[in-house]
Amino acid sequence: MPTTAAKDLGIATGEWTADASHSTVEFVVRHMMVSKVRGHFQKFEVKTDIAEDVTQSTVTAKIYADSITTRDEARDGHLKSADFFDTAKFDLITFNSTSIRPDGDSWVLSGDLTIRGVTKPIDLALEFNGTSPDPYGGLRSGFSARGQLSRAAFGLEWNAALETGGVIVGDTVTIALEMELVKA
Repeated sequence: MPTTAAKDLGIATGEWTADASHSTVEFVVRHMMVSKVRGHFQKFEVKTDIAEDVTQSTVTAKIYADSITTRDEARDGHLKSADFFDTAKFDLITFNSTSIRPDGDSWVLSGDLTIRGVTKPIDLALEFNGTSPDPYGGLRSGFSARGQLSRAAFGLEWNAALETGGVIVGDTVTIALEMELVKA
């Protein structure tokens, strides 16, 4: 079981914020039952407060749904519509951590995820990638997180049946986060 002391992990306590130009919020969802479509959100804010005992740390995130991109303008427009994110009414996706706990040699970050005004708990497999000084006199740390959710559970239910069986868009969405945080 990993240590829960921030000093033993080599990470400074206090507030850290995401460097958005070196971080990503991505997702993957099955399309037409045969392939996977990837997309990401271009605008987001992530703040972490690292406690002496890292299990007492907190993470908050704001993801701007209107910043979604899948490399297809028409699909992006559909995803912003009332069929999916309904960004005219629900531009913010939020995450507020409820716990961080060791899990073998890694970690689990649990929290409340809100999409389209619907809040559900989610667990993310969390990996601490280390800390390093940057060339500008600052301090940076890296984290990766992965998880899955049911898009229907958040009210993103649009779909269409295929003649051969199955549906156009899968229900399971895989979330992948790569965060480079900067010490405040």
